[in-house]
Amino acid sequence: MAGLWTRAAEMAGKAPAERNRYVDFLRALSILAVVVGHWLVAAPYMQDGAVVGGHLLGILPWTQWLTWLFQVMPLFFFVGGFSNGISWAATQAKGGTFSDWYGGRLQRLINPVMPLFLVWSLFAMFGTALGVERSVVKMAAQLALIPVWFLAVYLIVSALVPFTYSAWKRWGMGSFWALVAGAVAVDFASVFNGIPAINWLNFLFVWLAVHQLGYCWQEGRFGARPLWFLGWLAVLAALVKFGPYPVAMIGVPGSDLSNSMPPTLALLALGNMQIGLALTLEPVMRRLLDKAAFWTATVLINGMIMTVYLWHLTAFVLVMVAAWLMGGLGLNMAPGSGQWWLARPVWFALYIAVTLPLIAVFSPFERMGSSAKDGPLKQVPHWRLILGLLLICLGLTLTAAISIASPEGVTGLRIWVVALPFIGAGLVGFGPAYTLVRRLDR
Repeated sequence: MAGLWTRAAEMAGKAPAERNRYVDFLRALSILAVVVGHWLVAAPYMQDGAVVGGHLLGILPWTQWLTWLFQVMPLFFFVGGFSNGISWAATQAKGGTFSDWYGGRLQRLINPVMPLFLVWSLFAMFGTALGVERSVVKMAAQLALIPVWFLAVYLIVSALVPFTYSAWKRWGMGSFWALVAGAVAVDFASVFNGIPAINWLNFLFVWLAVHQLGYCWQEGRFGARPLWFLGWLAVLAALVKFGPYPVAMIGVPGSDLSNSMPPTLALLALGNMQIGLALTLEPVMRRLLDKAAFWTATVLINGMIMTVYLWHLTAFVLVMVAAWLMGGLGLNMAPGSGQWWLARPVWFALYIAVTLPLIAVFSPFERMGSSAKDGPLKQVPHWRLILGLLLICLGLTLTAAISIASPEGVTGLRIWVVALPFIGAGLVGFGPAYTLVRRLDR
């Protein structure tokens, strides 16, 4: 850890003075809040000698309000818009192509996913041989790999940057309000009139809308920040109080409507409220980030943020398996009870203790291909880039939706689901193996 801190301090010292450090802070904050939220809402317990996968939001309805704090994925898309706008504009100024720009982004996001897929594919194939029931293998793999859904959405949002940035330059905030109108129309059709399937369009309308605001922030055109916060807070309160939208900003077992799968107007209002609050606090936070220790910590977390996000539920599963093997140690407390809450710091310490070695082993994949010595990515035709992207996103979506593990078949693995991201990466011309080969050649 001392070596990591020293390296982070060196990188922090090299950051240009004009860099908006608050962007990096919000990126780290949004991912860490999701990690803590996942560890908190998962509330397994022992019943009749078996582990039952309890969900805190369903057991204690009052905790659903906590999702207004922990569902901060909109902030990640917001800062993504800020960063994407800067880098795409720079690429255009240099005469670069979409392949130049997007290929590198795609590589940095997908490289860390490959070892996660490999580890859980091996577990799905050999778990039964080790005496684990296939239904348990499937449940564990699906839980551990749930985080990959977000990557599929973010990759598509990033792929649309040439169009959304052009729309921003031409219409400014009009491009944002057009996306809000699209989200309103989708919810009116799906939530209020029961038209099926159309609600999935809000994966684009909602996430693109908050991403669009990142362009606004990057150009310094975001005014009336406290008013933006209070206005959207009022909208969110009205939607929850008088509309059909639940309080929880993530799915709750037994609920007829989820605010996140797919996103709804309520989640859009929450995102805008959080953005208004974050920007209101920006002056104070940027002064705090001028302090060396605070900025170094931000750089340290950002250097491993994808690894933390991708592996934190694997750490959770490993801790639960260990507790189950020890006869359900620590799992006999009723979720939501006073004893259960008092035990949370101990469980969190265990999750962190298991996550740290996973970070040590797998964080190097996050940095593969990101340094100049690796050389530029080879150019690929746009059709291959887009087809590779679609295959990757399809594989990630199916992984989160149905799991790579199968309760049937010879292998216990949905090989075709696992293969999709690897085939997609091959079409684009990268992956961990490809990067290692290039380094060996040098």
